[in-house]
Amino acid sequence: MTLAIYIFVPLVILGITYAVVHGLTVRGPFIQHHFDDDVHQFDSGKLGIWLFLGQEVLFFSALFVAYIIYRHNHPEVFAYAHQYLDVKMGAINTGVLILSSLTAAWAVRAAQLGQKKLLIGLIIVTLLCAFGFLVIKYFEYEHKAHVGTVFGKRFVPHEAPDGRPIHQPDATPGKTEGGAPAPKEPVNTVGGTKAQPAPGAAPGTPAPGTQPVVPEDPSALRGEPASTATGVGVLPALEAQKRAGVKIDTHASALPPPNTGMFFTIYFAMTGLHGIHVLAGIFVFIWLLIRACRGHFGPRYYGPVDFAALYWHLVDLIWIFLFPLLYLIH
Repeated sequence: MTLAIYIFVPLVILGITYAVVHGLTVRGPFIQHHFDDDVHQFDSGKLGIWLFLGQEVLFFSALFVAYIIYRHNHPEVFAYAHQYLDVKMGAINTGVLILSSLTAAWAVRAAQLGQKKLLIGLIIVTLLCAFGFLVIKYFEYEHKAHVGTVFGKRFVPHEAPDGRPIHQPDATPGKTEGGAPAPKEPVNTVGGTKAQPAPGAAPGTPAPGTQPVVPEDPSALRGEPASTATGVGVLPALEAQKRAGVKIDTHASALPPPNTGMFFTIYFAMTGLHGIHVLAGIFVFIWLLIRACRGHFGPRYYGPVDFAALYWHLVDLIWIFLFPLLYLIH
């Protein structure tokens, strides 16, 4: 019995001591119970953030595919509409995000080295860059709303890209622009009475003894706006230039091509979704800043800083693609 006590008690004390030391040095206070140690937790978190970033790439891929298809089918829309975008603001935002990626990566290194003050400063700079990006984007959106270049059917621009005013046609039924009564539709008549097409004739076939009425502006058949200078629809003129291999002249008319609102639908969808990701990153870095001020991060535990930086690099990379596609290429 005495021998058992002498053997058992030291073993219990040794086991308790090992468990306490192992929990404080290897596991650390922020290692979750379902991980063996800090390395196991870090590797699992790294795999999780890469899987998350992979689905984010797939998420944005659908919008990039929509951009490619619509640009291929309607090059004249993109050639005209991109002139409404402010390249200077886009370039400044690009520089701001690149700087924020640098500070985010540097913050990871500061956490690994246990440099608390430097870590806090770098997170603050990253947050300032993120807020600056959103402020610049707000001014861009505000200008778009002011001139009427918004998405979908709400696209009713008040001025051309070069600043010339655009006078939208009067939408009042029975009246033309300026309020004048609309001309009545010509009627084919024979002997003073309205001629009827032959029985069994295809719809639109002129009646016997009459000539088909052709409007002066062919674009009117498709409901397209006509150029005030030439009387030729904007879209047919652009298509003719494209077929002839001539560079599309987007300044031929102050009126935008048809379906230009779709460009801004894609623009607001892509940049708006990207802005939501920037906003989410701001909340993440605020959370990191609070924890950094409490001294939670160090050489043995810096995973959250690393994972947030990876997410921020993806946000930066997406904008690096958006900037030339929307602002520069025409």
